[in-house]
Amino acid sequence: MKKRRGLTLLQKRNVKGFMFILPWLVGFVVFYVRSLFMTVQFSLSDMTMQEGGYALQWAGLSNYIYAFRVHGTFKQILTTSVLNMLVDVPLITFFSLFMAILLNRKFKGRTLVRAIFFLPIIMNAGAITSAMELARTMMSGGISSGGSEISDAAASGVNVAYFIDLFKNLAMPEKLLDYIVAAVARINDIISASGVQIIIFIAALQSIPGSMYEVAKIEGATAYETFWKVTFPMVMPHIITNVVYTVVDNFAVSDVVQLAYDTCFDKINYGLSSAMSVVSTVIVCVILVLVCGFIQKRTFYYN
Repeated sequence: MKKRRGLTLLQKRNVKGFMFILPWLVGFVVFYVRSLFMTVQFSLSDMTMQEGGYALQWAGLSNYIYAFRVHGTFKQILTTSVLNMLVDVPLITFFSLFMAILLNRKFKGRTLVRAIFFLPIIMNAGAITSAMELARTMMSGGISSGGSEISDAAASGVNVAYFIDLFKNLAMPEKLLDYIVAAVARINDIISASGVQIIIFIAALQSIPGSMYEVAKIEGATAYETFWKVTFPMVMPHIITNVVYTVVDNFAVSDVVQLAYDTCFDKINYGLSSAMSVVSTVIVCVILVLVCGFIQKRTFYYN
């Protein structure tokens, strides 16, 4: 009688991974897939609200045609949102990795500093945001007006055009200079959107075996070489995770999503709003596939 072979180690790991994502998978199939199907259905129809429900009338691609050919701002807002995403995602990812490396070092007050970087995530919660808006409204006649004067005075003391011309005279490529200027202009948004990514990178750095750094030190590798030969390859799988999270998070608060929301609930045009949502979602999915495919080919997985 032959003995039944058990699962291999790789198969056991695959089963554990599947069990880990099973709750999310069930929720995705039960809730999100149905909503996605209804969104596509609404985008191809003209919907009218009736007592006790709604009625759909087949409209074909008319909502998509209207969005691209007739609507005054959709194409512009969509293009701007995608361009802003392409600027923000690399900056947020590498800023998060840089800060994670600093915060992973041992120093006094490390826990407090980590909490400060994660604080914007907590402050963006709906209840806290509403409370902050209320406080800002109540103080609009006092502290807020003084703050604007201070910021204007500080801004007038720096000649930004001088520095831009200086870098142009140093033969810096104009496209690179535009990217740097855009990055500096978004520094507040970059810091606010980096909390979760920093935590993920810290967990990745702490999972790197110390023996690898010891070997690199024995071989005489410099800190620069150690980063590119040990640290960076080891955190590459988490870079994919952070890129996906950053793209989705950036898209969720983009202007094109706000435009679709306003079109749906303010102008009561569910078909056009659904068409905008479908177009923007497809574009984001294409970006994710291209970026993740590019990074995946250069990713090292350590077992």
